[in-house]
Amino acid sequence: MLPADLPPSWFQLAEQQEKLGAPAQACTLRFCAGELERALEDHRGETLNLQQAAEESGYSADHLGRLVREGTIPNAGRHGAPRIARRDLPIKPPSPEPPVAKREPRRETTNEQIVQCIIAEGVG
Repeated sequence: MLPADLPPSWFQLAEQQEKLGAPAQACTLRFCAGELERALEDHRGETLNLQQAAEESGYSADHLGRLVREGTIPNAGRHGAPRIARRDLPIKPPSPEPPVAKREPRRETTNEQIVQCIIAEGVG
């Protein structure tokens, strides 16, 4: 479960508590859900400079700066000092795992087989 999924779940739980005759618990759950919603929104609205945004997004600061200049991402800062709101930050998808080269099954050769092969070939 993601943090953003908690407030709706807590509000629903508060309704259940209300129906069960536990108004104090319902009130507490509503309060906590509201606080978490506000904290999450504050976090999403926080603005980052291009270097901070690059660290969080996986894209380079230059690329993000270009997206801001092009208007693809809104500038939450000012001209010459761009900032990006966390809610507008693109997140680079993870690179796919490189394919693993298929190997031939390894054959186990005993020392006895090696010695027999050497004798048979006349190496010595």
